[in-house]
Amino acid sequence: YSFKFAGSPHLASKLENKKIDKNKIKDAYKNLQNKFESVLVESSGGVLVPYNAKDFMIDIAKELNMPVILVVLNKLGAINHTLMSLESLEKRNIKIKGIIFNNQCDENKTILEDNIKIIKTISKIEILGSIDYCLDKEKLKNDFKEIGVKLCK
Repeated sequence: YSFKFAGSPHLASKLENKKIDKNKIKDAYKNLQNKFESVLVESSGGVLVPYNAKDFMIDIAKELNMPVILVVLNKLGAINHTLMSLESLEKRNIKIKGIIFNNQCDENKTILEDNIKIIKTISKIEILGSIDYCLDKEKLKNDFKEIGVKLCK
């Protein structure tokens, strides 16, 4: 699904008068799984973002038995947001492959570094990497390559 309005799936679909059918998503995922060794799925807005008035993105991941890589916008407030997301995933017995920190460019470096350290200490979840805001494609490619290596272990 792709919507013009950059908002939560429940709102964006409502504004375009389109219903999100989770079975369509599940069928597309299974089709891709049959064709490729690995399938990477990007969710929209977080694990507890609704795609309709009662169901969440996390529900689809659970039904498909998908392991999750949690991508965190690293800024002030990331500790609480991350730990609540991890708790929601763990409560549903969803495998967590690791965490990637997407560093906000105008945030204090001390906060960015401490967020990573304290989340790793508290959660015991593998930190796959940290990505700085950057327009240098080669640097980004190398940063993502390092994360990919960790995921393939």
